[in-house]
Amino acid sequence: MNLRKLILPLAIVAGLLVAGYLAFRSPEKTQAKELYYTVQTGDFPVQVMATGELDSRQSVKVRGPQGMRAAGIYETTLSDIVAEGTVLQKGDYVATLDRTELANKLTNVRTELETTQTQLEQAKIDTAIELRTLRDDLINTEFSLEEKELQVELNRFEAESIIRQTQLDLEKTRRDFAQLKKNYQLKQQQAEAKIREINTLLKQNQTELNRLLELSDGFRITAPDDGMLIYARTYGGKKEPGSRITAWDPVVAELPDLNDMISKTYVNEVDISKVRQGQPVEVRIDAFPDRQYSGRVIKVANIGEQVRGYDAKVFEVIVQVNETDSVMRPAMTTSNEILTDTYQDVVSIPLEALYADSLSFVYKKDNNRIVRQEVLVGTANSDAIMIEHGLAPGEEVLISLPDNSRDYAFVPVDPEIKEAIRKKQEEDRKKRQAEARKRQEEVKDIQVQTSDGGGGGGFIIIN
Repeated sequence: MNLRKLILPLAIVAGLLVAGYLAFRSPEKTQAKELYYTVQTGDFPVQVMATGELDSRQSVKVRGPQGMRAAGIYETTLSDIVAEGTVLQKGDYVATLDRTELANKLTNVRTELETTQTQLEQAKIDTAIELRTLRDDLINTEFSLEEKELQVELNRFEAESIIRQTQLDLEKTRRDFAQLKKNYQLKQQQAEAKIREINTLLKQNQTELNRLLELSDGFRITAPDDGMLIYARTYGGKKEPGSRITAWDPVVAELPDLNDMISKTYVNEVDISKVRQGQPVEVRIDAFPDRQYSGRVIKVANIGEQVRGYDAKVFEVIVQVNETDSVMRPAMTTSNEILTDTYQDVVSIPLEALYADSLSFVYKKDNNRIVRQEVLVGTANSDAIMIEHGLAPGEEVLISLPDNSRDYAFVPVDPEIKEAIRKKQEEDRKKRQAEARKRQEEVKDIQVQTSDGGGGGGFIIIN
């Protein structure tokens, strides 16, 4: 009974002691259970991640006929096309365009041609009749002229008035003969000009007919080279049966060079300043995540654009894939890790461990206490940031904001050290810019095929 009475007071006292310890322990001791990060040195890669699409750097465009616009056909429909991915030989059938408008134009031109031929025949007949009549008049007038000349000769001994009359008749007949002769020449020239005009129109009609017939042959599209067929793509999607084909964009498909692949990607405007030509890239195909390829940046757009699927402006970046693989196909989605820079043997900490107001600082463990240590920072990547001064390997920093964070002592960096670090960073920046220019020179002559006259591969749409 006495033992039970003794246990209760002892339990109360023990509880009060525990509560007092928890209530009055120091911030430094409370922090003992907080999460720390041990500062380390090592290589510090700076990457930019971007999603892209595979494409061939060079491809042969499969086009519809080039004379549509000259023939006044500005748009038609893709009636049929072989399945995408079909392996073709040069000359194999690819697609057919709708000939309805072309057939109407052929009918009209044939009708005009027949009408012109009829006009030519009629003009020849009319000319022959008219000129024959004029020739008959000339012959009759010539006979009359001879008759008048003979009459003048016979009347030379007649009275003066008779001689004068016969001479006047002769002069009149001569004028009539000259006028008829001139008229005949003019009619002949007029007839020849009219026939030339009709012949010219006939030739134009025949040329137009030949052009339309040649164009009609082009509405059956064949492969210009060997390769695997990939449908042309526009903002409206792939060009499939039923798609509209315009005279300004006659490309229906392409035959990509699968041994020379690129990845077309877009980089956010926040990160584009880090991306330069010549930078190495790690490329992965989403459909085959276990496969990894190397590449390098060969083109960076100078102007941003708004692309569906992105909230901010983005810049197109072209990555040359160094390896070839039978699984690679145009339009496959890729994950690209662009290595913009690498710093060797530097101190870095997680981004979560860095804080800033007017200065950058960390919460560093200093013996048995915590201090707010000012740090000089360098380049950051997606996970960590370089520390130029203020931390040493092996030191520990908090990676979460502690309680009563403003109560800890602040340890600043000497201004002279700040100036020295600033100069060092500027020298390193210039050195790295020189190295970047050297990499750019290595790839400046690599050409990337662009859309010419509207064709496949001109656009990338990432949802």
